[in-house]
Amino acid sequence: MAERMDKGVKSFDLKELILNGGIYFVLILLLILIVIKDPTFLRLINIQNILTQSSVRIIIALGVAGIIVTQGTDLSVGRQVGMAALLSATLLQAVTNPNKVFKTLGVLPIPVVILIIVVLGAIFGLVNGLIVAKLDVVPFVTTMGTMVIVYGINSLYFDYVGASPVAGFDKRYSEVAQGALFQFGQLRLSYLIIYAVIAIVFMWILWNKTVFGKNLFAVGGNPEAARVSGVNVAKTLILVYVLSGIMYALGGFLEAARIGSATNNLGFMYEMDAIAACVVGGVSFNGGVGKISGVVAGVIIFTLINYGLTYISVSPYWQYIIKGIIIITAVAIDVLKYRKNK
Repeated sequence: MAERMDKGVKSFDLKELILNGGIYFVLILLLILIVIKDPTFLRLINIQNILTQSSVRIIIALGVAGIIVTQGTDLSVGRQVGMAALLSATLLQAVTNPNKVFKTLGVLPIPVVILIIVVLGAIFGLVNGLIVAKLDVVPFVTTMGTMVIVYGINSLYFDYVGASPVAGFDKRYSEVAQGALFQFGQLRLSYLIIYAVIAIVFMWILWNKTVFGKNLFAVGGNPEAARVSGVNVAKTLILVYVLSGIMYALGGFLEAARIGSATNNLGFMYEMDAIAACVVGGVSFNGGVGKISGVVAGVIIFTLINYGLTYISVSPYWQYIIKGIIIITAVAIDVLKYRKNK
């Protein structure tokens, strides 16, 4: 009996516990501290706000997650989101708006604008994908370059349209993001939450039930082995980046409508939150590992922390420090896991 107890005690591995749940323990501790500081944080309205704010970030994170699975990263996320947001904003201003950018532009159908920004996002994704897959430039350098290029293009466009925040949207556009399927008292099902659920289901099917999904994880796990097995590695990488560009574009389209305005700086640092959420959710920088459910959980956790720290009036500068610590901790744990499994 005593021998069994000794085995049970020995089987408890503190290092294993930290590797598998350390980051979640830190995040739960932060949440507890927020609730202690202000118990009203757990009100239904706050939970709804967190889910609504998470929705667009989920769509963006689902785009970058595939790139991380293939051992890459994308620093151009935020700037691509910003470009899609600003372009959508200028094309969907109300015709009665006295500050309308394109005064002779009539009422554009929303699907047409979505098509325009999706094509634009796909083009930038294609450029990233071709450089990474065909020229063998590391994703960090590639996307750092496109980040600067996209921001430059977006800033030139912003200057061209007046260099002031673009607002006064057509009601149809505002309703796309700010509307709700139903509202009963404080209970409100935002359209944004529905879009996020659709994106989650689509990406889950793509990752888990298609040949593309199998190739994605094969390339991420071992590109050379995948190539020997007959996987077209270059094609897979290009498709991953194109899909990511489309997701960023859709995220930007919805983000401008949600906020109610857009400038060339919209999207600043969005890549940090998206990448961090993926890593916190278990998507490994070492490639070949990740789940859609983990990405979603990571985004919600990060949004909850952001919202909670703002709710209890923590300085934005302290928030940057806390988020930075969380990111470093998550990546460090990921590295330790990789070394252990190697």
